[in-house]
Amino acid sequence: MTTADYIALAFFACVWMGYSWLLHGRTFFGRTSLTHAMIERRREWIYNSLRRDLKMIDTQIMAGLQNGTAFFASTSIFAIGSCFALLGATEKVDAVFADLPFVFHSGHAVFEMKVGGLAALFGYAFFKFGWSYRLFNYCTILFGSIPMLRDTERDVIAAERAAERVIRMNVIAGSNFNEGLRAIFLSIGYLGWFINPYVFMLTTATVIFVLARRQFFSQARLAIMDAGPPSNLHLSAIGRDMPSSDGRDLPEGL
Repeated sequence: MTTADYIALAFFACVWMGYSWLLHGRTFFGRTSLTHAMIERRREWIYNSLRRDLKMIDTQIMAGLQNGTAFFASTSIFAIGSCFALLGATEKVDAVFADLPFVFHSGHAVFEMKVGGLAALFGYAFFKFGWSYRLFNYCTILFGSIPMLRDTERDVIAAERAAERVIRMNVIAGSNFNEGLRAIFLSIGYLGWFINPYVFMLTTATVIFVLARRQFFSQARLAIMDAGPPSNLHLSAIGRDMPSSDGRDLPEGL
């Protein structure tokens, strides 16, 4: 490996840790991150579940979170297997890279080390996704301990404690999922190392820029932030026993 390779690898590690540290803070240039905004939405969701006895919607949400985590965990396993398969085709890859421009090829040993690093990256992602799946499973069990509406009204403090346990477990599971997904995204930048270390640094910086933009400056972030209703809406409260405009009584459930 050349000096540029060591610098690019150190740059990759520092940028990854720096970005993770940035997301652990709540704001960046006065902007709340998308991740922290979603934590508040998770809290709203769990507390809303205390107001209803039928929790089929909540169990569907839990199932969706688990299924998404399981999908990425399986994908990580396939990616690890692909890396080991790539190690068995080193000579063919050498022949391909020899004909490509701007490719700095340093020999079999360095190439195998790069592939090993890529496999380690996917292995890290798999452990994060696997642990996240397990925590979402625990979260489902904790959610089952949330009291029914009648019991919630009888002992509000106990109900809120049960809800807080679910929230904390859900946030931890979501955090592990995000870390695994971040490793998957950064593996795209890591692929630049197979060309040369300068492309490696460029692709890594590009991936981090895209992730930071999504966290702090994206439309998705704006969509979940608290905002007032549009000025062109004209909403009015409708009483439960108020007659309709055409003289007929409204249904009792409206």
